[in-house]
Amino acid sequence: MDNSSLKKAVSAAWKKTAPKPFDPRKPVVKLHEATYDDEEIWEVLQCLLKTEVTMGPKVKKFEQEFAKRFKHGHAVMVNSGSSANLLAIAGIANEVTENRLKPGDEVIVPALCWSTTVWPLLQHQLVPVIVDPDPRTLNIDLNEVAKAIGPKTRAIMPVPIYGNPCDMDALVDIAKKNNLQLIEDSCESLGATYKGRHVGSFGRVGTFSFYYSHHITTLEGGMVVTDDFELAETMRALRAHGWTREMDKPKKHLDANPEIFPKFLFVNIGYNLRATEPQAAMGSRQLRKLDRFIKVRADNAKHWLKVLAPLSDVFDFVSVTPNAASSWFGFPMRVKPGAPFSQRELIEHLQSKGIEMRPLNAGNIAVQPAIKRYPHRVVGELPNANSIMKNGFTFGNHQHVSPEARDYITKTLKAFVESKR
Repeated sequence: MDNSSLKKAVSAAWKKTAPKPFDPRKPVVKLHEATYDDEEIWEVLQCLLKTEVTMGPKVKKFEQEFAKRFKHGHAVMVNSGSSANLLAIAGIANEVTENRLKPGDEVIVPALCWSTTVWPLLQHQLVPVIVDPDPRTLNIDLNEVAKAIGPKTRAIMPVPIYGNPCDMDALVDIAKKNNLQLIEDSCESLGATYKGRHVGSFGRVGTFSFYYSHHITTLEGGMVVTDDFELAETMRALRAHGWTREMDKPKKHLDANPEIFPKFLFVNIGYNLRATEPQAAMGSRQLRKLDRFIKVRADNAKHWLKVLAPLSDVFDFVSVTPNAASSWFGFPMRVKPGAPFSQRELIEHLQSKGIEMRPLNAGNIAVQPAIKRYPHRVVGELPNANSIMKNGFTFGNHQHVSPEARDYITKTLKAFVESKR
């Protein structure tokens, strides 16, 4: 079979399994649907047929495209968003890094986050300082950040929740005044901007995720970005065993160690966090579709904010940060205290109607059993994080949520509320 025939066969096979339009006779709205189609499948298949699989020129190309698209100095691709956080912290905490974080240093994090925002800190003997989120934006509360700063505080790690950028002017100002590093976990906020500038570009380092359910996907995959060349070089070594092979400028290491075979020169400790060529080929294709995907998400969110406003006596809705454009990773809401139903009742009902639901992130990370095993500090009682964990939820808001699916969610949600009044 020649390439033309094979490509047609791939397209025909995809049509049989591709996400189907919303069917009101059998209504289903998934939390997420595939962002890829036969174009990406073809790119991946080409890599496999040519045995171009381990990290190589396609990864480099995607890194360059990503850095250019979002105006980052350097981009380092890895095998997941969680690995992106791990590599970012490993780089900043490495012995060769100027102004590095050291064991015992404190890093301020929001209570509402994902587990792998915090785990890399613990894995590098750093101390998470957990603060409450702002109940309006769900992002880190700036007043709580100010309260949290102590003599051992060395960094702030904000998380723009569900695509909603943080107040970056204020965070950058706090960081500068207190000589703190800013580490941006932007894994669920690809494409979001603050004053026209992309999240992930305000701090010393930023991270992104390309997991299947995110704005674009490489199935698993992630990216670390920085404007600091030396930090980027360190992370390139740490990503792959600590060797020099994928560094941009390894010459100084090669010249200093001429007796060691160049392709197997190890200059640092390291992991194996490498991405693959099929992932990168997929990412390059996906990147071209991102603007369209975000527009659908934003249009859906604008519609829901309008038509669900009459339910504001029982629900709280997220406020987009002033001067920001959210990339709307889901449509987060909260059941108000005193409402005649609970979060779990609502989730169970909507799921019984074919609408997939989930709570918000990991909830309050401070109450998770794992973190209690390790040194950390909690600022205040975290009432907002506890309330969000108990009452928050989201349903799908992605590129395949059509106006018909959107209306079905609205109708089902309104009917449930009226049945409980």
